Amino acid sequence: MAANLIQRLQNRLAYQFREPALLSQALTHRSASARNNERLEFLGDALVNFVIAEALYRQRGDAEEGALSRLRASLVREETLALLATKLELSEVLTLGESELKSGGFRRHSILADAFEAVLGAIYLDGGFAAAADVCRRLFEELLGQLPDADSLKDAKTRLQEWLQARQRPLPRYEVLSEEGPPHERRFAVRASLADGSHSAEATGRSRRGAEQDAARALLQVLENADA
Repeated sequence: MAANLIQRLQNRLAYQFREPALLSQALTHRSASARNNERLEFLGDALVNFVIAEALYRQRGDAEEGALSRLRASLVREETLALLATKLELSEVLTLGESELKSGGFRRHSILADAFEAVLGAIYLDGGFAAAADVCRRLFEELLGQLPDADSLKDAKTRLQEWLQARQRPLPRYEVLSEEGPPHERRFAVRASLADGSHSAEATGRSRRGAEQDAARALLQVLENADA
């Protein structure tokens, strides 16, 4: 791993490691070595969740628990962590096994998100909680300043259920129509429909949960158009 790339990363983090081996481990995927970043990712995950929870608690003084949880979930999720990892250019310094290199693992959101959390876990072990929390807050600063209203973050299934309940309509049911592809690239097709059979919508996704959310979103759109 090129020393200049590692130094550039530390500059972007605004943190210099006392034990460079911790940073090296944080950037090592399990496909490359038995000494990898999984344990550091475990620490980093807990740290990020706490630091963002505290920041939201202070920032949204009147928000109830449910709203704070939705706001935190919108920030501490794979897509957002992968975005922050990309801004840090972690893909340039990741150590991956041959199989992951060939399949483009350095671009995979799950790998980038895990590495991001592992780096914060490594900072915690290297410099303590205050140092890691400071880096975390700084990296999330822009996103924390752009948060929407918490109600807009309710997931599609919740919004669909609330819309139906407000109109005393039957609640939706979700049916898996098909599962295709190898285990690491599974695709699910799901139908969301009302119990009375009046409306339905279908969607596909990489997980059953994601497909259900997309189907619920599509069904809600159908119902709102029909109700207009």
